[in-house]
Amino acid sequence: MTRRFVISALTVLAAALAAPASPAAPVFKAGAHAQDISPTHFPTPVNGSMKGGFAKGITDPIHARCLALQDGSKAMILVVVDACMIPQDICDKAKAAASAKTGVPVDRMLISATHTHSSATMAPVFQSDPDPAYLAALPDRIAAGLITAYQNLEPAEAGWAVAEDATQVFNRRWLVKEGESYENPFDGKADRAWMNPGVGNAKVSGPTGPVDPQVAVFAVRSAADKRPIAVLANYSLHYVGGNPPISADYFAAFANELAHQLDAGGQRYQNKPPFVGIMSNGTSGNINNINFGATVPAGRLRAGQRIQEVAASVAGAAMKAYGAVPWKNNLTLDSREEVLQLDVRKASGEELVRARNLLDTVPKDKDGQWADRKAIYAREAVLLDAYPDKVPVKLQAHRIGDLAITSIPCEVFVEIGLDLKKTNPFKGSFTISLANGYNGYLPTTEQHAMGGYETWRARSSYLEVPAADKITASLKAMLTSLKKDAS
Repeated sequence: MTRRFVISALTVLAAALAAPASPAAPVFKAGAHAQDISPTHFPTPVNGSMKGGFAKGITDPIHARCLALQDGSKAMILVVVDACMIPQDICDKAKAAASAKTGVPVDRMLISATHTHSSATMAPVFQSDPDPAYLAALPDRIAAGLITAYQNLEPAEAGWAVAEDATQVFNRRWLVKEGESYENPFDGKADRAWMNPGVGNAKVSGPTGPVDPQVAVFAVRSAADKRPIAVLANYSLHYVGGNPPISADYFAAFANELAHQLDAGGQRYQNKPPFVGIMSNGTSGNINNINFGATVPAGRLRAGQRIQEVAASVAGAAMKAYGAVPWKNNLTLDSREEVLQLDVRKASGEELVRARNLLDTVPKDKDGQWADRKAIYAREAVLLDAYPDKVPVKLQAHRIGDLAITSIPCEVFVEIGLDLKKTNPFKGSFTISLANGYNGYLPTTEQHAMGGYETWRARSSYLEVPAADKITASLKAMLTSLKKDAS
């Protein structure tokens, strides 16, 4: 070996050692946690009906099911709470507390409600008001779930896929036949849409809109041992009940069934965080589980039977999607948030006079609540009159790789979700309803014109008629922005 060759080799080696090391590729991470947020004092208020109910105990616990993600530079936390609806201030307080501990910005956190009708009341709707003590403790309890999910972050693989289950979704708004009518709570008979008209109702002809049978799943598993960490599913089904409250209804049953089918429960993964199954509510404001086109009504079911049947069916579809997930360990994350100020529909002066007269003349039941539907809506008119003329409506769009997740704080009509999927610039998308607050039903402008329960002015339906158009336009702009930055 010549002296010149040795000097040259040493020079190359020295240069290599002096050169800065190539930065390591970002490590995608995921962590999950199901935080028990069940009430501890009974009886406790339960909403989901026009009369407030009360739970005497717990049939199955309610949770805040949390999924934390990190791509090396950005993080996000997605949470689904077993609640009928959850107010914006509760979401905001929980996010702020979690952000202080994790450093994840609040606009990269999504907190939604499942819409179970058997959970503890969190938002005052119709004649159910929350327990103040439960409400005061709730933000910190939810935040604890976000924090633990973030602390559970570990190197992970993730991906998404879709399947279908058309057997469990039916449009619940039916068209009233020409020449037929029914009376709404405001003494009117012009409504052309009838929510839940009953099987065999001769006054209606067919559903006023479509359904969305898609079951979407976003799944994460450990990069080290391929252990399932969590599955976030999305299905446009209002809810399925039947359990005595407190219960998470079919949403928890789905999570349990999915864990069973994935063999992700029990003692298989000792000393590891438990698998978390999550069902988020899609755009189901006009969709439920009852086939009003059936020739005969369904037979009587035992308590919880329908919950288990639907959970097994939808979990089966989710498993098909899970089997098709293209696993990746290099997904990137991004988020957008916008708050719209939208008008509140309020009663006119004449309508308020009628409402107050009804409340003065219609007697309450022995339980101290009104059973008369006109009086119930009269009370809503008076309560809505105290609302500001405009309210904040918080919208979000999140990107996980080539999957987009939009969120709306309403009970969103299925047509809106289908439109967002059709125009989405990413390879896949879905919408989570009842997210980051509660602003009532969100019908399309066309469905508003048909009338029906979901359009009747109340704290459950109060946004301006063109709200859906404004919300959809905002979300589409956010998706376009995310796509541009991802390119």
